[in-house]
Amino acid sequence: MADARAALVAEARRWIGTPYRHQASVLGAGCDCLGLIRGLWRARHGTEPESLPPYGPDWAEADGVEALWQGLSRHLRPAPGEPAPGDVLLFRMRARSVAKHLGVLTATGPDARFVHAYCGHGVVESPLSQPWARRIVARFEMT
Repeated sequence: MADARAALVAEARRWIGTPYRHQASVLGAGCDCLGLIRGLWRARHGTEPESLPPYGPDWAEADGVEALWQGLSRHLRPAPGEPAPGDVLLFRMRARSVAKHLGVLTATGPDARFVHAYCGHGVVESPLSQPWARRIVARFEMT
């Protein structure tokens, strides 16, 4: 399992520098945070497990449905124990809003970091600072 997690971290880091493109999922050409996870899934499994409907930047905010959390729960397992590199992180960006940002944990401890596609920045590796860490609502592992 450690090899699979290390491979996921290495693949996530390959996406660094990919421009941010809403609904896209192509290494080097563009992706959003979900597109990054979709690309990592394809690298590991080949075909994506389900088709996604088009979604807007404000999807699920009006009805409050945790669509992203539900979708992740269908295809990924909750990550056990302490956070570990390779965990897929789900973030709630504002209190009482739906969780709708994703990243991959690349390092833990005082130098914790994660890779994510961030609007206006593209795919970057960021410090998992307290403001980011407190927004994590779930962790998953991609098996």
